[in-house]
Amino acid sequence: MVVLAASIISKTGKVLVSRQFVDMSRIRIEGYLAAFPKLVGTGKQHTYVETENVRYVYQPIETLYLLLVTNKQSNILEDLETLRLLSKLVPEYSYSLDEEGIGKTAFEILFAFDEVISLGHKENVTVAQVKQYCEMESHEERLHKLVLQSKINETKDVMKRKASEIDKSKIEKNRGEKGGFMSLQSMGSGRIDTGFGNDSTISSGTGGFGSGPGFGLPEVDSFSTKSKGRPPASAAAPPKGLGMQLGKSQKTNQFLESLKAEGEVIVEDVRPSIGQTKAAAPPPTDPVTLTVEEKLNVTIKQDGGIGNFDLQGTLSLQILNQDDGFIQVQIETGGNPGIIFKTHPNINKELFSGDSILGLKDPNRPFPTGDGVSLLKWRMQSADESLVPLSINCWPSVSGSETYVNLEYEASSMFDLQNVVISIPLPALREAPKVQQVDGEWRYDARKSVLEWTIVLIDNSNRSGAMEFVIPAVDTSTLFPISVRLTSAGTFSDLKVVNVVPLRGGNPPKYSQRTLLTTENYQVV
Repeated sequence: MVVLAASIISKTGKVLVSRQFVDMSRIRIEGYLAAFPKLVGTGKQHTYVETENVRYVYQPIETLYLLLVTNKQSNILEDLETLRLLSKLVPEYSYSLDEEGIGKTAFEILFAFDEVISLGHKENVTVAQVKQYCEMESHEERLHKLVLQSKINETKDVMKRKASEIDKSKIEKNRGEKGGFMSLQSMGSGRIDTGFGNDSTISSGTGGFGSGPGFGLPEVDSFSTKSKGRPPASAAAPPKGLGMQLGKSQKTNQFLESLKAEGEVIVEDVRPSIGQTKAAAPPPTDPVTLTVEEKLNVTIKQDGGIGNFDLQGTLSLQILNQDDGFIQVQIETGGNPGIIFKTHPNINKELFSGDSILGLKDPNRPFPTGDGVSLLKWRMQSADESLVPLSINCWPSVSGSETYVNLEYEASSMFDLQNVVISIPLPALREAPKVQQVDGEWRYDARKSVLEWTIVLIDNSNRSGAMEFVIPAVDTSTLFPISVRLTSAGTFSDLKVVNVVPLRGGNPPKYSQRTLLTTENYQVV
């Protein structure tokens, strides 16, 4: 068997890819290829055509022909086996079997042809081996990448150490400005005075009660009377040695810039001082602010049903002035029997269970001022699929060299949803997927290979919607898990603040209520 040339030709006679394997003039090969479309008849079942000099062995591929030009003495069975192997390789390198797709990947296809046919004779290789040979993986290249990654990791470590030094320097300066044994004692023990009676331990965890400052278990501190009335750290004079700190910051910025120049995404995690944080955050306008926040953890099965539904909610209180801290908060809930409420240890449980009033066990103590404190927490777990605010159905189907993906969302009538983002993971694509229809907006993040479908608002006008897009043929399991982010002003507990009651008479302080439902982990698996 001697293969003179391997080509891909359109049915109109246009040569898209051609590779010559023997010593023969190019004009002669072009003459053979130009004569082929005239020799192929319509409606014939043959896969070869013989002329006086050569044999054409071909296979239709949609609107194209995969063609081998051989001598007449070659074994037709070997010709067909070679043609079959080449027909498997072409879809591996071309995402679309048309003139445009073949033209974009012409060189990759030619390289694959060279691995299959050498000097006109077929090599004993498989599709996997051809792909491995074409990748040309090099030990030196891997070593270079490892060295480069090591340098990047080393630069990141240096950046973290510099940031840690800046943080330690700020802490030392704050200690120096506060002065005295009390500042060291209070910083070492983690206790500060909050105006809530005894000093309290600050807890940095988020899972238990007492995470708010000054609202944990009381402790006796012999220096608490001295610390009262002391101005906050943000009111202290600016620390000395600012030039030295700025010098360190400039060095850290140089490391950040070097990483950014290499294409790394840098998230700056240098913690600002307490005074800077308060200045950057917008101050609350109302004397009393109550925040109802619920977080959803939901897992939906792709073939129907619910794998997990977990809801966690918190009612937080924020007070600006200590005089407004002598209050009680009266609430009402929607009466959902599946929700379990738990009050803070310092809340009067009998008062809450009897009258739905949140008040301290000691009415002579005020609620702490400053950052918000958690008064009430609740949780709900269920296997009822009707509780899911947004269900996602994904229908992928592979057809030839393409995968058609149909997505559909259905929103519950319980809530209006805002800022809904549905993220579909995709295999690494050179180009964005072809979105044929979408209710809303979409964007393709090529760096993360994620297609994001965004619906700004879901209300009674669009409780359901669909999206359809096309990608090259892939394993449909790679399209999962699908992640969802959303917010809503409605909550499952339907908790509302009815009244704020002052304990020392007079008019009740003005208060505002904020309600938010968010997702912590919402996936279709």
